[in-house]
Amino acid sequence: MSKRVRPEADSDGSAKPFPGHGPVVKLPRSMSVPKATHAIYDAVVAHTDAFCRDHLNDEYRDLARAMAAALCRKRPSPLASGQPRSWACGIVYALGQLNFLSDKASQPYMTMANLCTAFGIGQSTASAKARVISDALHTHRMDPTWMLASLVDRNPLVWMAEVNGMLVDLRDMPREVQVIAHEKGMIPYIPADRQ
Repeated sequence: MSKRVRPEADSDGSAKPFPGHGPVVKLPRSMSVPKATHAIYDAVVAHTDAFCRDHLNDEYRDLARAMAAALCRKRPSPLASGQPRSWACGIVYALGQLNFLSDKASQPYMTMANLCTAFGIGQSTASAKARVISDALHTHRMDPTWMLASLVDRNPLVWMAEVNGMLVDLRDMPREVQVIAHEKGMIPYIPADRQ
């Protein structure tokens, strides 16, 4: 089950998440890595950093680091078995799927086949690793947790909430409602403050 939030209204009319579910937007992401998996993390991140430097951008690099750290914190960590290069490819593959990397309209753009070739990993292996990662972290398309910061504004899932029984775009709500939603971790920033 994903860590998505379906807000419903508090008695004061503010949006709230369902019990047992975390906030939609989890920023900043934790970069903590257990000592037992620090060497694995370093090996995987060396590959993702180099790949993102050469082929993608800093946003992908930062997400790849955060994803590697999240996987290292899992018990047991899926990264504990297999080659670091395979996991690095799987991480970037998973992030690419979530952020439409293979869509020609996106920047940066790269096909999944070219991504795998650049890592020297077969596409079936990369896809399998990405599936393990996706299952372990409960990711899904347009997942705000693993979305590039440059795409968050265009993701309707980040901004929609149920307030007083109505589905609303929080960007169109009064600043007071936006502040409450931000404090609850439902949105990444207060849109009224950026206008």
